Amino acid sequence: MELSAVRIDYQGGPALLLTLLEMGPALPAAPVGRSRSTAWETLDSLGEGIITTDVSGRIDYLNHAAEQLMGVSAIEAIGQTITDIISLVDESDRRSLGDPVRHCLATQSRVTVGRRGLMISRDGGDERSVELTVTPLKGQKGDLMGTVIVVRDVSELRGLTRQMSYQASHDALTGLVNRREFERRLEEALEVAHANTARHVLCYLDLDRFKVVNDSCGHMAGDNMLREVAALIKETVRDSDTVGRLGGDEFGMLLVGCPLEKARQIADDVVRKVNDYRFVWKDKIFNIGVSVGLVEISRESGAPEEIMSAADSACYVAKKRGNHVHVYSARDESVARHRGEIQWLQRLQTALKENRFELMAQPIIATAGASSGPALEVLLRLQDESVPGGISPLEFLRAAERYRLMSDVDRWVVQTAVTALGRGGIRLPPERSLAINLSGQTLGDPQFLEFVVDILDRTGVAPDQLCFEVTENSVITNIEHAERFIGVLHGMGCEFALDDFGRGLSSFGNLKNLSLDYLKIDGSFIRNLDADSVNQAMVAAMIKLARTLNFQVVAEQVEDGGSLEAAKKMGVDFVQGYHIGRPQPLARVVA
Repeated sequence: MELSAVRIDYQGGPALLLTLLEMGPALPAAPVGRSRSTAWETLDSLGEGIITTDVSGRIDYLNHAAEQLMGVSAIEAIGQTITDIISLVDESDRRSLGDPVRHCLATQSRVTVGRRGLMISRDGGDERSVELTVTPLKGQKGDLMGTVIVVRDVSELRGLTRQMSYQASHDALTGLVNRREFERRLEEALEVAHANTARHVLCYLDLDRFKVVNDSCGHMAGDNMLREVAALIKETVRDSDTVGRLGGDEFGMLLVGCPLEKARQIADDVVRKVNDYRFVWKDKIFNIGVSVGLVEISRESGAPEEIMSAADSACYVAKKRGNHVHVYSARDESVARHRGEIQWLQRLQTALKENRFELMAQPIIATAGASSGPALEVLLRLQDESVPGGISPLEFLRAAERYRLMSDVDRWVVQTAVTALGRGGIRLPPERSLAINLSGQTLGDPQFLEFVVDILDRTGVAPDQLCFEVTENSVITNIEHAERFIGVLHGMGCEFALDDFGRGLSSFGNLKNLSLDYLKIDGSFIRNLDADSVNQAMVAAMIKLARTLNFQVVAEQVEDGGSLEAAKKMGVDFVQGYHIGRPQPLARVVA
């Protein structure tokens, strides 16, 4: 007998395929029959396709899964090469990937067809997304005996990935690109402008009476109006331009290779069309206006966030003056006054110095009585005597990000929360954890990991009492620092949740390799979950993807009993939202 072992990829991880060759006299027929029968039955029971070839690349065995994947029987396949039966192409551009078996035999090294492999049947009637590995099979003396091919059908997983990738670049409500994709394209346009003399124009649009529609007719009416206005804007620009929804009732237009004079004409056309538009809801008719701020992008332009801020300021001036369109100028006094958000910088610095922030906490409950997992999420308020309950982070976090203060804010939150845990100021049930949000700037701070390790050491808080929440965008933007930060702390026992999941996912290949524990489905998909079939389909896809990655699922913004019951029925593991409990000062909360 000769036994050879080959390292292969199996079910996403490393494995050994053992091959036993009979070298000497045959054993009694019955035992050999039973042994071989057991071996074939074992291989046939595998979900992956297993194929072996001889040294000439001709198939001498394939299991039942391989027959199904390639659409041929073993009788048809044996004696043929793999390329006689199927062809392999790159699914992004249909480019041939050649013959991996021939390549493996020639180099006597493993060949992998990974992320974009598409297998096409001989008659072209069947296509499957696959991951395929060809490994040389060698004898005891190192002589080449053939190859082992492992084929895994990943069509369903890639389909889910494509579905989620669309969410990465598009706004679910309007079908326009979302803010993150818009900012990515802005960065590309800026790089072109810096490299040559090309000029572009960024337009920032803000609807004038959206709140009136929302308040008088409800969110459904507001959503319909946004869809209709988005279509109006889209049909006004050129095919080469980008229109995006930047948030709420704010839109952006990126006019590539467009002179400022032409951009002003386009902005005027948008204003005219929106002013002429009438939104009708039941027995009510609304006039909708829009204000547009323009900023030219040239070789002299600064960073993308500076360009966005300038366009936002110009839009603010257009709205204040009532002239609908305003072109940014650094010498414009009105723009300078609006950009007096510098006051926020001073206010935030004072709040950090004088401890004017306050921690709130919102409960998170397990739908099936899980004994472990997050129990509370820490939220932040800025204390202000004139605002009962403090100022919401929606108002000051944007300024903190703009002036690069988020790392300092997150340090204050982590230190205050962990210190309270260590002193018994926060009481958690056994094996439950406290969830703390971290920003992208914080993940990109190389000193923050050491800070967290140090605060855990000084307070004596067990790492498994903390669950850090990070967004998809913050991870992808700072992927190297994020991988190290998450890897080290997860290894110590901290948990990690991917927050706002579904709002956008730009690099599934990176995220699936991170040490995450939970996916927090964005609240926009949970709202009206019991009645919205589109949200139900999206949530079902997210849960299925989470199960594939072995993550648990948290539903955010559960605001009514119907959504709660629907989330439970669909298999969500944890829920939080106003229906579960509103945020309260940390001192008054006991999980």
